[in-house]
Amino acid sequence: MNENVKISIVVPVCNVERYLGECLDSILNQTFKNFEAICVNDGSTDNSLDVLRSYEKKDSRIKVITKPNSGYGNTMNVGMDAARGEYICIIESDDYVDEHMLERLLDTVELYDADIVKSDHYIFSTKNGKNKSQFQAVCPQEYYNRVLNASICPEIFTFTMMNWTGIYRTSFLRNNNIRHNETPGASFQDNGFWFQAISMAKKVVFINEAFYYYRQDNPNSSINSKKKVFCICDEYKFMKEILNSHKEFGEEIHKRFFEKKLFNYLNSYNRVSNEYKLEFLEHISKEFEDDLKDPLLRIESLDPWIFAQVNRIIDSPKLFMIEDCSVKYREEYNKVHSQLIAIRNSKEFERGLKVKELLHVK
Repeated sequence: MNENVKISIVVPVCNVERYLGECLDSILNQTFKNFEAICVNDGSTDNSLDVLRSYEKKDSRIKVITKPNSGYGNTMNVGMDAARGEYICIIESDDYVDEHMLERLLDTVELYDADIVKSDHYIFSTKNGKNKSQFQAVCPQEYYNRVLNASICPEIFTFTMMNWTGIYRTSFLRNNNIRHNETPGASFQDNGFWFQAISMAKKVVFINEAFYYYRQDNPNSSINSKKKVFCICDEYKFMKEILNSHKEFGEEIHKRFFEKKLFNYLNSYNRVSNEYKLEFLEHISKEFEDDLKDPLLRIESLDPWIFAQVNRIIDSPKLFMIEDCSVKYREEYNKVHSQLIAIRNSKEFERGLKVKELLHVK
């Protein structure tokens, strides 16, 4: 590790020429200057590599690695393997960051001698050339500025699952062999990295400040791909293998893994296009049936609602889908009906009736 580099920023790049300049400018504008930005070009077919090369010429802290397209997981591992800094930070290439981010994260990680420090963030989208952002907290207020880990604070698994709002001690990642899943072309590969890091870290600190701006309107983002949602099953298979290979992970972590899996699978189910919903449910029903056989998963400790949803999916994926559709249609009907009643009770509607009467309109 090169002692002259304090922080290595890993920037995965794939077909983001439209946003890349904004991202790199925000990195170069940091108040903390002793960093390298390792930009890994994952076989971009647009002008992303040209943009990277132009920034590489302007600033020696920009390091460009280019390779054939192999997916997000491999791209992240290549970047992290090349990191020379004492700490690693992740910045997605369609996002941007506040100029004080590195300085504040570094101050905090050194103050607490932590393995990981994470902050709040903003979600944003661009319309008519202007960015509209919304603040997102990483955890409840009472958990900020405390040294936490999964053993003393198992609710840490319920906090916002974001890898790029923080800074990681490089030796912690390497000593524990924490890496991304490298399934070609898959999505959701940040899930496994997050699970490993949160499960293994001895000192995690969250700070109540937001520096990171997370883009919501990139049409190429995996959150906008309906069919890619099936890749989450590959990621949770990877995570389950990690879970089973660490005997020190006790019952609490097995429980939290199962609960996180259910919530993320339900979220994926809600996003997947209708033509894939039943197939997805049938697949995960078999997974859940196997999961309940885990000797370290104490079923009696599960939240009753969680256990009920899992059993509904196991018992009949088709019935679950029909009931879910019925609830959603009812909610939509109630919403439209409420809007109709509000219109009928409005003064504008009352005036319209009087005008019709005056004009003898039936």
